[in-house]
Amino acid sequence: MEVKIGVQQAAREVVLESAQTPEEVVDLVSTAVSEKTPLILADEKGRTVVVPGDKIAYVEVGAGDRGRLGFSTPNA
Repeated sequence: MEVKIGVQQAAREVVLESAQTPEEVVDLVSTAVSEKTPLILADEKGRTVVVPGDKIAYVEVGAGDRGRLGFSTPNA
């Protein structure tokens, strides 16, 4: 699942593929923002992403488009 995190005063968003469920990510984000603690997420490659909870601008949680390479043709 793809997670995009906007960080205040940062030009780029943090994007990662997480094996966690959307509910788990939302709970972790809610806790980090309300308690002003770091948001810690692990991506599918085993890396850890840490974002200060008080600097989170927004978070998008959704299913990523996996395996989309090259040209595609519209379905008729």
